[in-house]
Amino acid sequence: MIQRIKRAAVLGSGVMGSGIAAHLANIGIPVLLLDIVPRELNEDEVKKGLTLEDKAVRNRIAAVSAQKLLKQKPAPLTDKSHLERIEVGNFEDDMHRLSEVDWVIEVVVENLEIKQKVFTEVDKHRKLGSIISSNTSGISVEAMAEGRSEDFRKHFLGTHFFNPPRYLKLLEVIPTKDTDAEVLAFMKKYGEDVLGKGVVEAKDTPNFIANRIGTYGLLVTVQEMLKGGYSVGEVDSLTGPLIGRPKSATFRTLDVVGLDTFAHVAKNVYDQVDGKEKDVFEIPALLKKMLDNGWIGSKSGQGFYKKEGKTILELNPETFEYEEKKKLKSASIEMAKQAKGLQNKLKALIYSDDRAGDLLRGITIPTLVYSAELLGEIADDIVAIDQAMKWGFGWEIGPFELWDAIGVAKSVDVIEQSGIEVPAWVKEMLSKGNETFYRKENGVLFFYNNGEYRQVIQNPKIINLKTYKEINGVIKKNSGASFIDLGDGVALLEFHSQSNAIGLDIIQMINFAIDEVEKSYKGLVIGNQGKNFCVGANLGMILMEAQDDNIFEIDMVVRHFQQAMMKIKYSEKPVVAAPFGMTLGGGAEICLPASSIQASSETYMGLVEVGVGLIPGGGGNKELYIKQLNNMPKGSDFDLQAVANKVFETIAMAKVSTSAAEARKSQFLNNNDHISVNGDHLLFDAKQRVISLYDNGYQPPVRKKVPVVGETGYATLLLGAQSMHLSGYISEHDLKIAKKLAFVIAGGKVPFGTEVDEQYLLDLEKQAFLSLVAEAKSQQRMQHMLVKGKPLRN
Repeated sequence: MIQRIKRAAVLGSGVMGSGIAAHLANIGIPVLLLDIVPRELNEDEVKKGLTLEDKAVRNRIAAVSAQKLLKQKPAPLTDKSHLERIEVGNFEDDMHRLSEVDWVIEVVVENLEIKQKVFTEVDKHRKLGSIISSNTSGISVEAMAEGRSEDFRKHFLGTHFFNPPRYLKLLEVIPTKDTDAEVLAFMKKYGEDVLGKGVVEAKDTPNFIANRIGTYGLLVTVQEMLKGGYSVGEVDSLTGPLIGRPKSATFRTLDVVGLDTFAHVAKNVYDQVDGKEKDVFEIPALLKKMLDNGWIGSKSGQGFYKKEGKTILELNPETFEYEEKKKLKSASIEMAKQAKGLQNKLKALIYSDDRAGDLLRGITIPTLVYSAELLGEIADDIVAIDQAMKWGFGWEIGPFELWDAIGVAKSVDVIEQSGIEVPAWVKEMLSKGNETFYRKENGVLFFYNNGEYRQVIQNPKIINLKTYKEINGVIKKNSGASFIDLGDGVALLEFHSQSNAIGLDIIQMINFAIDEVEKSYKGLVIGNQGKNFCVGANLGMILMEAQDDNIFEIDMVVRHFQQAMMKIKYSEKPVVAAPFGMTLGGGAEICLPASSIQASSETYMGLVEVGVGLIPGGGGNKELYIKQLNNMPKGSDFDLQAVANKVFETIAMAKVSTSAAEARKSQFLNNNDHISVNGDHLLFDAKQRVISLYDNGYQPPVRKKVPVVGETGYATLLLGAQSMHLSGYISEHDLKIAKKLAFVIAGGKVPFGTEVDEQYLLDLEKQAFLSLVAEAKSQQRMQHMLVKGKPLRN
């Protein structure tokens, strides 16, 4: 039995194949990426005098695909250097090298005959016991394995990644009748723990789970739009975040996916089903005409939407002209916007008698019924279906969770009144007095399955804070944060202010948490499960006080924030920060002094205060500088000015990492910091990190003085900024901010190499911060960011 996967091969280097290769490279797995041999030379190869026998020509297709990874957006690689882990080759010269790998992933064209030919070659060259999988999105996995050796069939299954593999969480695992149970169990665990995916087991049916239901839902939406005379924009204004779906809603999603891809996926089901279901999966005339016109979405420049300048236009399905984008307006939409929580929003909409209610019922009811009809055919339980839709299509709640949210009994009455037949098992559930598909008992979640409720089995690495607090309660909380006992001697400080912005309430809870932890716990995790870890300080509060000339109040807040950060740094017990998503400004400042950072792979970290006319005020300049000094090789001479230059550039340009790997490269993270590939395991991993530090005899850092570049270094730091100002790249105010930042990082008016106290650097930082807060142009920048959500260059 395979214990671990040390090396993998990906067969097929198209967008999906190269994306899977990139995802494996991101987590440290070397990949052999193979594709076909070109049949003719391109212009460039002719100029170079190459022949079809040259290796560069024979490997060209895979090599070009690998290089494209550096330019694709969103970026498939968490760090460009990870491309070094991808080695390219071709199907004719390199198949023998499959004997070197532990996992072979086939990602060639969606054609059964071609796939079977590829697997014939794989079977010849693979090593016994290696796993083979297909990334098919709908071709029968059983059929692919026909005629293969016994060991091949035992180790073969479908592994359907969603595109782009780095960002979309779903991995559908599809076993065959011959797949070894241990291989299936290994791949499910590996998919979650190592690949960082949400794994669901699907059955070998057309399009598996998510694409089957998702495609059905999208086609029903197109039909309802045409039937009800709604516009493209009206549908999208209802079917996005308001009902717990992604911002791209329906038609923007289709544009991003590409109508050609969508039509292929729909046809795959159409060709394999009968009756009413077949009718739904027939491509509507509207989509056929768009395909004929080449209006396939984002990649062709137009689809349901078209951008002209800065204006986004929507397609009129009747005239085939592009018009101004519309939004659906109704009383129920206004009620839903005011309602608290997704459940109440959905109820306000779906039971209303206006155009919004008609549209949402027309879309939702068929999809709920269809999901219930497919139970047992596409998946064994409702949990797999719900998770697939959440992880694959970005739904906030799956179809059965949605059904619970709107009330199963009430909705069944509405469904039957509309002439749609409700599956017998749903009516049987209600007849037994069971009114929901899910129920909670003592914080434990159960789901309805074959006449009884069964516990939802979850990976123990998933800590759901909402459920955890329901069971264990909260030790102390205020408006900004809560202090929670996470068990095993570890405490958690959870932020829950608006946008997790830092104000005095959070600062007070940091101080309380450190005091409590030093008395009674092994250590502290600072983490939460909001949309983002923390987007920085409460900018609105700072601006309001600044406009009232209340600099004394801001001085007090900054001083308290700095003191709290020093308390984190010098805590007697380990403090582990667990950032994810946006970790900006004050959010980064909370992480930098921690004993260790346990970052989610998708962490976007940066000190961005320059964008609002300020510099970091909570010790961020000092901590990033010290972190980079600590990364220098011990006992060796290094260029102190180079360290100061790098820190100055990072903060002055408000650089934000596009991943935790990039944050490590820019030295927001160092070798003492760790990365969680699966964001759902972040708090568990951070907790284990605290325990590890404590068990290994954690000692807080020793306070020591910090060498600075002083006056001569200050002059060097300013050179670049002054030349950019003279060239017109930055404004007068940008230069003023740069001067103050340079003064702080240089350590003020002292000789080069002087060692200064941390408090001295904090005082310099606070002084610069307060002087900038008082500037009218900085206040304009803050106002602009709060109103428009983007920086102002004044």
